[in-house]
Amino acid sequence: MTFQDLLNQDFGTLSELVRIHARDQGGAPAMIQDDRTVSYAELDALMDRVAGSLQRAGVESGGVLAISASTSIEYGLVFLGALRAGVAVAPLAPSSTADSLAMMIGDCGAKILFLDAGVAEVLEPAAGKVTAVRVSLDDTGAGTAFSGWLAATGATPSPVTVEPTQAFNIIYSSGTTGAPKGIVQSHLMRWQHVRYTERGLGCTSLISTGLYSNTTLVSFFPTIAAGGAVLLMAKFDVARFLSLSERYGVTHAMLVPVQYKRIMDYPDFDRFDLSSFQMKFCTSAPFSAELKADVLKRWPGGLTEYYGMTEGGGGCPTVCNLSGWSWANSTQPPPPSVMP
Repeated sequence: MTFQDLLNQDFGTLSELVRIHARDQGGAPAMIQDDRTVSYAELDALMDRVAGSLQRAGVESGGVLAISASTSIEYGLVFLGALRAGVAVAPLAPSSTADSLAMMIGDCGAKILFLDAGVAEVLEPAAGKVTAVRVSLDDTGAGTAFSGWLAATGATPSPVTVEPTQAFNIIYSSGTTGAPKGIVQSHLMRWQHVRYTERGLGCTSLISTGLYSNTTLVSFFPTIAAGGAVLLMAKFDVARFLSLSERYGVTHAMLVPVQYKRIMDYPDFDRFDLSSFQMKFCTSAPFSAELKADVLKRWPGGLTEYYGMTEGGGGCPTVCNLSGWSWANSTQPPPPSVMP
């Protein structure tokens, strides 16, 4: 089966798409961070090792794991490997309080918590409330070292059948009106999302917001689904963002308004070659007309703004242009040209 054949089906999985990309373009980059690159062949094999490790630990299909850590290749590997095992992922904001983290870990029923040293320090005051086994993504004393937890090279998991209604991930709300609440998104919802992506082979998406956020995931997953490369930034920095964009020929990026403001105000912005950009996305906060106009005037490529709720995975896209914008019908799947 080809990549396009699978995308044309009413239901499939991201795991299957990765397997096809590993077969057809195994040497192509899937994830890049600093001086590290993981190819699609390597990603496919590592997903098997993560899935096998979860099964060995007794986390069965339909179970849940939690991740709370800075953005990293290991973070992406665990997320994608869990999906291959049929395990739902609850990505939790590292900026949460200790009590909030403990509550969310208990609420989702995660058997394993993947974390790093920074989150371990934050969690310490409520450590006694967390029963999940800890695995340290950065191989620190925060838990069992990920490198040691991971199954040996060549390990393969027992095959699982993922149902369309099965939980893909659990995104916790901000809790601005009370305690954070888990929002369950199904494999079918994510499949419909990636089916309509306009990205193709060779695309490169620069990820500069946390992987715990649906704002980020609606850019991360379509890129992997399309066989493109995700370029990961653990922490946003304007100069580095622009430098990476130029160096890697970035084609797509999802940013929030404050990031756009900082980028457009950067004194050396116009010195960078950003001609590779095809589309930029924005959501999560008010985006002023003045700032949009500046982005459209000085930054090559299109601009799409999203308004919606985490429960929907995406929302109602606004395709911006110099003369105004047009609202897509949010009750129907958006056309490919406006999908992230």
